[in-house]
Amino acid sequence: MEYREIVAVTGLSGLYQLMTTKSDGAIVRSVSDKTTKFISARQHNVTPLESIEVYTTGDNVRLQVVFIKMLENETSNPAAAVKSSDNNAVKSYFKNIFPEFDEERVYVSDMKKMLKWFEILKSNDLLKFEEPTEEVIAEEVAEEVVEEAPKKAAEAPETSEELTEEKPAKKTAKKKKTEE
Repeated sequence: MEYREIVAVTGLSGLYQLMTTKSDGAIVRSVSDKTTKFISARQHNVTPLESIEVYTTGDNVRLQVVFIKMLENETSNPAAAVKSSDNNAVKSYFKNIFPEFDEERVYVSDMKKMLKWFEILKSNDLLKFEEPTEEVIAEEVAEEVVEEAPKKAAEAPETSEELTEEKPAKKTAKKKKTEE
């Protein structure tokens, strides 16, 4: 099991490994108790942890960045001590760990959920994240360049003559008669 296979399911607590998808739902296995179940697409949404981002005062960051910060500060500021504490203790923990959090958009319930997920991932040794390869970084840069590229000059007509000039009509090929 790897971090990229882990998903959160709406309406269900905990984390799950996505086993397979079907047209009407998915089969998932609980990370904590290893039970397998079918979840209906009509009742539940499946969100990979890899795709979750956290609001910050600058650019949003991926959830794994927050988990890495929590892991780095585990010795000086353990997450387990904050888990069952009151809301102010949870807020102060996240201010110490990740001061760039946007306090207006990241709710205490979200912070508690991140703490719970961190404990589940840590207990199952799933806090090993893949470093982005040069190919992935190059693809992301290429996508940004394509999005920002200006339209080609060839797409827009340059002169008024080109605007008024009509193209000749296409000729249709005559059908051959078959002899019987």
